[in-house]
Amino acid sequence: MLYKRRKTAARTYCRRTQKSVIKRKRKNFSVFTRRFLRGILAFFKKVCYNVSHRRGRAVKYVDFKKFTDENGAQPVYLFEGEETYFRDGGAALLLKRFVSDKSLDYSAFDGAALKNDNSAFTAACASYPFLSEKRFVKISEWYPSEKDYEAYLKPIAENPSPAVIVAIFNSAKTKAGAARLSSKKGITVVDCAKSDEQTIVKWIYITLKRAGVASDGATCGRLAEYCIYDMSRIAKETEKLIAYCEATGNAALSDAIVDEIVYPDSQYKIYELSNALAARNAEKFERIAAELFTKGFDETSLLSSLNSYFRNLYETSRATGSEKEIAAALGMNEYAVKKTRRQASEMGREKVFSSYEYLYSALGKIKCGMLTPQAAFKEAKAKLLLSGGENV
Repeated sequence: MLYKRRKTAARTYCRRTQKSVIKRKRKNFSVFTRRFLRGILAFFKKVCYNVSHRRGRAVKYVDFKKFTDENGAQPVYLFEGEETYFRDGGAALLLKRFVSDKSLDYSAFDGAALKNDNSAFTAACASYPFLSEKRFVKISEWYPSEKDYEAYLKPIAENPSPAVIVAIFNSAKTKAGAARLSSKKGITVVDCAKSDEQTIVKWIYITLKRAGVASDGATCGRLAEYCIYDMSRIAKETEKLIAYCEATGNAALSDAIVDEIVYPDSQYKIYELSNALAARNAEKFERIAAELFTKGFDETSLLSSLNSYFRNLYETSRATGSEKEIAAALGMNEYAVKKTRRQASEMGREKVFSSYEYLYSALGKIKCGMLTPQAAFKEAKAKLLLSGGENV
Protein backbone atom coordinates (compact mmCIF):
# COMPACT_ATOMS: atom_id res chain seq x y z
CA MET A 1 0.00 0.00 0.00
CA LEU A 2 2.79 2.36 0.95
CA TYR A 3 4.66 1.37 -2.21
CA LYS A 4 1.64 2.26 -4.37
CA ARG A 5 1.29 5.67 -2.71
CA ARG A 6 4.96 6.42 -3.25
CA LYS A 7 4.72 5.30 -6.86
CA THR A 8 1.64 7.51 -7.45
CA ALA A 9 3.33 10.48 -5.76
CA ALA A 10 6.43 9.95 -7.90
CA ARG A 11 4.34 9.86 -11.08
CA THR A 12 2.47 13.03 -10.05
CA TYR A 13 5.75 14.79 -9.29
CA CYS A 14 7.20 13.72 -12.65
CA ARG A 15 4.13 14.93 -14.52
CA ARG A 16 4.17 18.29 -12.73
CA THR A 17 7.89 18.67 -13.32
CA GLN A 18 7.45 17.73 -16.98
CA LYS A 19 4.59 20.24 -17.41
CA SER A 20 6.66 22.92 -15.68
CA VAL A 21 9.60 22.25 -17.98
CA ILE A 22 7.36 22.30 -21.07
CA LYS A 23 5.70 25.52 -19.91
CA ARG A 24 9.11 27.11 -19.26
CA LYS A 25 10.36 26.02 -22.68
CA ARG A 26 7.26 27.42 -24.33
CA LYS A 27 7.67 30.70 -22.46
CA ASN A 28 11.35 30.89 -23.38
CA PHE A 29 10.55 30.04 -26.99
CA SER A 30 7.79 32.66 -27.04
CA VAL A 31 10.16 35.32 -25.64
CA PHE A 32 12.85 34.31 -28.13
CA THR A 33 10.35 34.39 -31.00
CA ARG A 34 9.08 37.83 -30.04
CA ARG A 35 12.61 39.19 -29.76
CA PHE A 36 13.58 37.61 -33.06
CA LEU A 37 10.55 39.07 -34.85
CA ARG A 38 11.18 42.48 -33.31
CA GLY A 39 14.75 42.33 -34.59
CA ILE A 40 13.58 41.40 -38.08
CA LEU A 41 11.01 44.24 -38.11
CA ALA A 42 13.59 46.73 -36.84
CA PHE A 43 16.00 45.60 -39.55
CA PHE A 44 13.44 46.04 -42.31
CA LYS A 45 12.37 49.40 -40.92
CA LYS A 46 15.94 50.65 -40.67
CA VAL A 47 17.27 49.25 -43.93
CA CYS A 48 14.40 48.55 -46.30
CA TYR A 49 12.17 51.50 -45.39
CA ASN A 50 14.97 54.04 -45.50
CA VAL A 51 16.04 52.98 -48.97
CA SER A 52 12.51 52.43 -50.27
CA HIS A 53 12.63 55.86 -51.94
CA ARG A 54 15.19 54.37 -54.28
CA ARG A 55 12.65 51.79 -55.39
CA GLY A 56 10.00 54.30 -56.38
CA ARG A 57 8.31 55.17 -53.06
CA ALA A 58 8.24 58.95 -52.81
CA VAL A 59 9.11 60.91 -49.71
CA LYS A 60 6.34 63.39 -48.86
CA TYR A 61 7.62 66.97 -48.78
CA VAL A 62 6.32 67.47 -45.24
CA ASP A 63 8.62 64.61 -44.15
CA PHE A 64 11.60 65.70 -46.27
CA LYS A 65 13.40 67.64 -43.52
CA LYS A 66 13.14 64.69 -41.13
CA PHE A 67 14.24 62.33 -43.90
CA THR A 68 17.31 64.50 -44.59
CA ASP A 69 18.15 64.66 -40.87
CA GLU A 70 18.07 60.87 -40.64
CA ASN A 71 19.65 59.92 -43.98
CA GLY A 72 21.88 62.84 -44.95
CA ALA A 73 22.47 63.86 -48.56
CA GLN A 74 21.42 61.55 -51.37
CA PRO A 75 23.26 61.55 -54.73
CA VAL A 76 20.24 62.21 -56.97
CA TYR A 77 16.89 63.81 -56.09
CA LEU A 78 13.74 64.11 -58.15
CA PHE A 79 11.32 66.74 -56.86
CA GLU A 80 8.15 66.25 -58.89
CA GLY A 81 4.75 67.87 -58.54
CA GLU A 82 2.88 71.05 -59.34
CA GLU A 83 3.37 72.74 -55.95
CA THR A 84 6.05 75.39 -56.61
CA TYR A 85 6.47 76.15 -52.92
CA PHE A 86 7.48 72.54 -52.18
CA ARG A 87 10.02 72.42 -55.01
CA ASP A 88 11.58 75.75 -54.02
CA GLY A 89 11.58 74.71 -50.37
CA GLY A 90 13.40 71.46 -51.18
CA ALA A 91 16.12 73.31 -53.09
CA ALA A 92 16.49 75.87 -50.30
CA LEU A 93 16.82 73.16 -47.63
CA LEU A 94 19.55 71.28 -49.52
CA LEU A 95 21.47 74.46 -50.31
CA LYS A 96 21.32 75.65 -46.71
CA ARG A 97 22.35 72.25 -45.35
CA PHE A 98 25.17 71.26 -47.71
CA VAL A 99 26.38 74.33 -49.67
CA SER A 100 28.21 77.17 -47.92
CA ASP A 101 29.28 79.09 -51.05
CA LYS A 102 26.72 79.21 -53.87
CA SER A 103 28.98 81.21 -56.18
CA LEU A 104 31.51 78.36 -56.35
CA ASP A 105 29.60 75.17 -55.57
CA TYR A 106 26.20 75.66 -57.21
CA SER A 107 25.23 75.10 -60.86
CA ALA A 108 21.76 75.47 -62.39
CA PHE A 109 20.57 74.19 -65.76
CA ASP A 110 17.36 74.36 -67.77
CA GLY A 111 16.16 70.96 -68.89
CA ALA A 112 15.22 72.16 -72.39
CA ALA A 113 18.78 73.44 -72.97
CA LEU A 114 20.29 70.08 -72.03
CA LYS A 115 18.73 68.49 -75.12
CA ASN A 116 21.26 70.29 -77.33
CA ASP A 117 24.35 70.29 -75.11
CA ASN A 118 25.04 68.11 -72.07
CA SER A 119 28.76 68.85 -71.76
CA ALA A 120 28.37 71.58 -69.10
CA PHE A 121 26.05 69.36 -67.05
CA THR A 122 28.44 66.41 -67.26
CA ALA A 123 31.36 68.62 -66.23
CA ALA A 124 29.42 70.04 -63.27
CA CYS A 125 28.55 66.54 -62.05
CA ALA A 126 32.21 65.50 -62.29
CA SER A 127 33.50 68.52 -60.34
CA TYR A 128 34.35 68.62 -56.65
CA PRO A 129 33.21 71.32 -54.21
CA PHE A 130 35.60 74.15 -53.32
CA LEU A 131 34.40 75.44 -49.95
CA SER A 132 31.22 73.44 -49.32
CA GLU A 133 30.42 69.97 -48.09
CA LYS A 134 28.73 69.16 -51.41
CA ARG A 135 28.53 70.52 -54.92
CA PHE A 136 24.88 71.17 -55.85
CA VAL A 137 23.69 70.69 -59.45
CA LYS A 138 20.11 71.77 -60.14
CA ILE A 139 18.12 70.95 -63.32
CA SER A 140 14.67 72.45 -63.89
CA GLU A 141 11.98 70.76 -66.01
CA TRP A 142 14.16 67.96 -67.37
CA TYR A 143 12.38 65.00 -68.93
CA PRO A 144 15.18 62.94 -70.55
CA SER A 145 14.49 60.10 -72.94
CA GLU A 146 15.60 56.58 -72.03
CA LYS A 147 18.65 57.08 -74.24
CA ASP A 148 19.64 60.32 -72.47
CA TYR A 149 18.97 58.75 -69.09
CA GLU A 150 21.24 55.81 -69.88
CA ALA A 151 23.98 58.12 -71.18
CA TYR A 152 23.98 60.93 -68.59
CA LEU A 153 21.95 60.24 -65.46
CA LYS A 154 22.24 56.49 -64.91
CA PRO A 155 26.03 56.56 -64.29
CA ILE A 156 25.54 59.30 -61.67
CA ALA A 157 22.62 57.53 -59.96
CA GLU A 158 24.18 54.06 -59.85
CA ASN A 159 27.79 55.13 -59.23
CA PRO A 160 27.38 58.41 -57.36
CA SER A 161 30.13 60.82 -56.44
CA PRO A 162 30.22 61.38 -52.66
CA ALA A 163 30.83 65.10 -53.23
CA VAL A 164 27.96 65.95 -55.63
CA ILE A 165 24.18 66.33 -55.26
CA VAL A 166 22.12 66.32 -58.45
CA ALA A 167 18.54 67.60 -58.02
CA ILE A 168 15.88 67.55 -60.75
CA PHE A 169 12.80 69.76 -60.30
CA ASN A 170 9.83 68.80 -62.51
CA SER A 171 6.29 70.15 -62.31
CA ALA A 172 4.88 67.09 -64.15
CA LYS A 173 5.27 63.40 -63.37
CA THR A 174 6.52 62.56 -66.85
CA LYS A 175 5.99 63.45 -70.50
CA ALA A 176 5.46 61.50 -73.70
CA GLY A 177 8.65 59.77 -74.80
CA ALA A 178 10.44 60.55 -71.54
CA ALA A 179 11.97 58.04 -69.15
CA ARG A 180 10.10 57.41 -65.94
CA LEU A 181 12.71 58.75 -63.54
CA SER A 182 10.69 58.02 -60.39
CA SER A 183 11.10 54.27 -60.95
CA LYS A 184 14.84 54.35 -61.58
CA LYS A 185 17.37 52.94 -59.14
CA GLY A 186 19.34 55.40 -57.03
CA ILE A 187 16.96 58.35 -57.43
CA THR A 188 15.30 59.76 -54.30
CA VAL A 189 11.80 60.93 -55.23
CA VAL A 190 10.23 63.80 -53.27
CA ASP A 191 6.48 64.21 -53.79
CA CYS A 192 5.70 67.89 -54.43
CA ALA A 193 2.13 67.39 -55.65
CA LYS A 194 -0.74 69.47 -54.32
CA SER A 195 -1.28 68.13 -50.84
CA ASP A 196 -4.54 67.04 -49.27
CA GLU A 197 -6.07 68.88 -46.32
CA GLN A 198 -4.55 66.57 -43.71
CA THR A 199 -1.00 66.94 -45.08
CA ILE A 200 -1.20 70.75 -45.22
CA VAL A 201 -2.62 70.97 -41.69
CA LYS A 202 0.19 68.67 -40.54
CA TRP A 203 2.76 70.94 -42.22
CA ILE A 204 1.35 74.03 -40.45
CA TYR A 205 1.31 72.21 -37.10
CA ILE A 206 4.92 70.98 -37.46
CA THR A 207 6.19 74.40 -38.61
CA LEU A 208 4.56 76.13 -35.64
CA LYS A 209 5.87 73.48 -33.23
CA ARG A 210 9.44 73.90 -34.50
CA ALA A 211 9.11 77.64 -33.84
CA GLY A 212 7.93 76.96 -30.28
CA VAL A 213 4.29 77.91 -30.91
CA ALA A 214 1.63 75.46 -29.72
CA SER A 215 -1.51 74.90 -31.82
CA ASP A 216 -4.24 72.37 -32.54
CA GLY A 217 -5.67 70.80 -35.68
CA ALA A 218 -8.76 73.02 -35.77
CA THR A 219 -6.75 76.26 -35.68
CA CYS A 220 -4.29 74.99 -38.30
CA GLY A 221 -7.26 73.96 -40.47
CA ARG A 222 -8.76 77.44 -40.09
CA LEU A 223 -5.55 79.02 -41.38
CA ALA A 224 -5.44 76.58 -44.32
CA GLU A 225 -9.08 77.35 -45.23
CA TYR A 226 -8.51 81.11 -45.12
CA CYS A 227 -5.67 80.62 -47.62
CA ILE A 228 -7.77 78.14 -49.70
CA TYR A 229 -4.97 75.59 -49.23
CA ASP A 230 -2.48 77.58 -51.34
CA MET A 231 0.91 76.59 -49.91
CA SER A 232 2.71 79.77 -51.02
CA ARG A 233 0.29 81.95 -49.08
CA ILE A 234 0.06 79.51 -46.17
CA ALA A 235 3.85 79.66 -45.74
CA LYS A 236 3.84 83.47 -45.66
CA GLU A 237 0.91 83.67 -43.25
CA THR A 238 2.49 81.03 -40.98
CA GLU A 239 5.68 83.13 -40.79
CA LYS A 240 3.58 86.19 -39.92
CA LEU A 241 1.75 84.32 -37.18
CA ILE A 242 5.00 82.99 -35.68
CA ALA A 243 6.46 86.52 -35.66
CA TYR A 244 3.26 87.87 -34.07
CA CYS A 245 3.25 85.20 -31.33
CA GLU A 246 6.93 85.85 -30.55
CA ALA A 247 6.39 89.63 -30.42
CA THR A 248 3.31 89.41 -28.19
CA GLY A 249 4.57 86.56 -26.00
CA ASN A 250 1.77 84.16 -26.99
CA ALA A 251 2.90 80.58 -26.47
CA ALA A 252 -0.10 79.18 -28.38
CA LEU A 253 -1.89 80.08 -31.60
CA SER A 254 -5.64 80.60 -31.23
CA ASP A 255 -8.55 81.09 -33.63
CA ALA A 256 -8.80 84.70 -32.46
CA ILE A 257 -5.18 85.39 -33.50
CA VAL A 258 -5.75 83.79 -36.91
CA ASP A 259 -8.88 85.92 -37.43
CA GLU A 260 -6.98 89.05 -36.42
CA ILE A 261 -3.82 88.52 -38.51
CA VAL A 262 -4.93 86.50 -41.55
CA TYR A 263 -7.43 87.95 -44.00
CA PRO A 264 -9.38 85.19 -45.76
CA ASP A 265 -8.78 84.81 -49.49
CA SER A 266 -11.41 86.45 -51.71
CA GLN A 267 -12.49 83.01 -53.00
CA TYR A 268 -13.13 81.93 -49.44
CA LYS A 269 -15.17 85.11 -48.91
CA ILE A 270 -17.25 84.32 -52.02
CA TYR A 271 -17.84 80.86 -50.55
CA GLU A 272 -19.08 82.48 -47.31
CA LEU A 273 -21.21 84.93 -49.32
CA SER A 274 -22.92 82.09 -51.21
CA ASN A 275 -23.59 80.31 -47.91
CA ALA A 276 -25.19 83.49 -46.56
CA LEU A 277 -27.46 83.65 -49.63
CA ALA A 278 -28.47 80.00 -49.26
CA ALA A 279 -29.20 80.50 -45.55
CA ARG A 280 -31.04 83.81 -46.24
CA ASN A 281 -28.76 85.51 -43.73
CA ALA A 282 -28.99 89.17 -44.82
CA GLU A 283 -26.81 90.50 -42.00
CA LYS A 284 -23.92 88.17 -42.81
CA PHE A 285 -24.29 88.85 -46.55
CA GLU A 286 -24.11 92.63 -46.01
CA ARG A 287 -21.08 92.33 -43.74
CA ILE A 288 -19.09 90.14 -46.15
CA ALA A 289 -20.07 92.24 -49.19
CA ALA A 290 -18.96 95.42 -47.36
CA GLU A 291 -15.57 93.79 -46.63
CA LEU A 292 -15.13 92.82 -50.28
CA PHE A 293 -16.02 96.34 -51.45
CA THR A 294 -13.07 97.63 -49.40
CA LYS A 295 -10.79 95.04 -51.08
CA GLY A 296 -11.25 96.25 -54.66
CA PHE A 297 -14.58 94.65 -55.59
CA ASP A 298 -17.46 96.63 -57.09
CA GLU A 299 -21.07 95.55 -57.74
CA THR A 300 -20.32 94.13 -61.21
CA SER A 301 -17.23 92.16 -60.15
CA LEU A 302 -19.04 90.80 -57.08
CA LEU A 303 -22.02 89.63 -59.17
CA SER A 304 -19.61 88.14 -61.71
CA SER A 305 -17.69 86.27 -58.97
CA LEU A 306 -20.93 84.92 -57.48
CA ASN A 307 -22.11 83.89 -60.95
CA SER A 308 -18.86 82.00 -61.63
CA TYR A 309 -19.01 80.40 -58.20
CA PHE A 310 -22.58 79.12 -58.65
CA ARG A 311 -21.68 77.86 -62.14
CA ASN A 312 -18.79 75.87 -60.64
CA LEU A 313 -21.14 74.58 -57.94
CA TYR A 314 -23.59 73.34 -60.57
CA GLU A 315 -20.91 71.80 -62.83
CA THR A 316 -19.28 70.06 -59.87
CA SER A 317 -22.64 68.68 -58.68
CA ARG A 318 -23.23 67.14 -62.14
CA ALA A 319 -19.71 65.83 -62.67
CA THR A 320 -18.88 62.17 -62.14
CA GLY A 321 -15.52 60.72 -61.19
CA SER A 322 -13.02 61.23 -58.42
CA GLU A 323 -12.23 64.64 -56.95
CA LYS A 324 -8.83 64.55 -58.68
CA GLU A 325 -10.41 63.88 -62.10
CA ILE A 326 -13.02 66.62 -61.65
CA ALA A 327 -10.35 69.08 -60.48
CA ALA A 328 -8.30 68.41 -63.63
CA ALA A 329 -11.35 68.73 -65.91
CA LEU A 330 -12.61 72.00 -64.36
CA GLY A 331 -9.22 73.57 -63.65
CA MET A 332 -9.78 73.61 -59.87
CA ASN A 333 -7.80 72.18 -56.97
CA GLU A 334 -9.01 69.07 -55.17
CA TYR A 335 -9.86 70.94 -51.99
CA ALA A 336 -12.14 73.32 -53.93
CA VAL A 337 -13.89 70.37 -55.60
CA LYS A 338 -14.45 68.66 -52.25
CA LYS A 339 -15.81 71.86 -50.72
CA THR A 340 -18.12 72.73 -53.64
CA ARG A 341 -19.47 69.17 -53.86
CA ARG A 342 -20.40 69.27 -50.21
CA GLN A 343 -21.95 72.73 -50.51
CA ALA A 344 -23.91 71.84 -53.65
CA SER A 345 -25.26 68.74 -51.92
CA GLU A 346 -26.41 70.81 -48.93
CA MET A 347 -28.03 73.51 -51.11
CA GLY A 348 -29.61 71.22 -53.69
CA ARG A 349 -28.87 71.20 -57.42
CA GLU A 350 -32.09 73.02 -58.43
CA LYS A 351 -31.44 75.88 -56.01
CA VAL A 352 -27.84 76.18 -57.25
CA PHE A 353 -28.93 76.26 -60.90
CA SER A 354 -31.72 78.81 -60.39
CA SER A 355 -29.30 81.10 -58.50
CA TYR A 356 -26.77 80.79 -61.32
CA GLU A 357 -29.44 81.56 -63.94
CA TYR A 358 -30.61 84.67 -62.11
CA LEU A 359 -27.08 86.01 -61.55
CA TYR A 360 -26.30 85.41 -65.23
CA SER A 361 -29.40 87.36 -66.28
CA ALA A 362 -28.52 90.19 -63.84
CA LEU A 363 -25.10 90.55 -65.48
CA GLY A 364 -26.82 90.56 -68.88
CA LYS A 365 -29.06 93.44 -67.77
CA ILE A 366 -25.97 95.44 -66.75
CA LYS A 367 -24.24 94.80 -70.08
CA CYS A 368 -27.25 95.82 -72.20
CA GLY A 369 -27.94 98.92 -70.08
CA MET A 370 -31.27 97.82 -68.60
CA LEU A 371 -29.94 98.29 -65.05
CA THR A 372 -27.02 100.07 -63.44
CA PRO A 373 -24.55 97.86 -61.52
CA GLN A 374 -25.83 99.23 -58.21
CA ALA A 375 -29.49 98.57 -59.11
CA ALA A 376 -28.72 95.07 -60.43
CA PHE A 377 -26.81 94.21 -57.25
CA LYS A 378 -29.64 95.44 -55.00
CA GLU A 379 -32.24 93.53 -57.00
CA ALA A 380 -30.16 90.32 -57.00
CA LYS A 381 -29.49 90.63 -53.29
CA ALA A 382 -33.19 91.12 -52.48
CA LYS A 383 -34.46 88.27 -54.69
CA LEU A 384 -31.76 85.75 -53.73
CA LEU A 385 -32.04 86.49 -50.01
CA LEU A 386 -35.84 86.34 -50.04
CA SER A 387 -36.00 83.12 -52.05
CA GLY A 388 -32.77 81.47 -50.88
CA GLY A 389 -32.21 80.59 -54.54
CA GLU A 390 -35.50 78.70 -54.96
CA ASN A 391 -37.57 79.58 -58.05
CA VAL A 392 -35.84 82.95 -58.53
